[in-house]
Amino acid sequence: MPDGKPAGVRCINLDDKYMCGVWGTDDYPDVCRRFRADPTVCGESRDEALVLLTVMERQTS
Repeated sequence: MPDGKPAGVRCINLDDKYMCGVWGTDDYPDVCRRFRADPTVCGESRDEALVLLTVMERQTS
């Protein structure tokens, strides 16, 4: 996503199983390369991660 990804918008690189289609390629964005998964952000599951990220987005909007 050349201009970034707005909060709450699904990344265009994710497939139907939420797998990144550009991971490991030259097209993999720097922001994704720098991201380090952490339980405080990701929780223990995808559903928990979505809740945590939604809370953070609200707090920083």
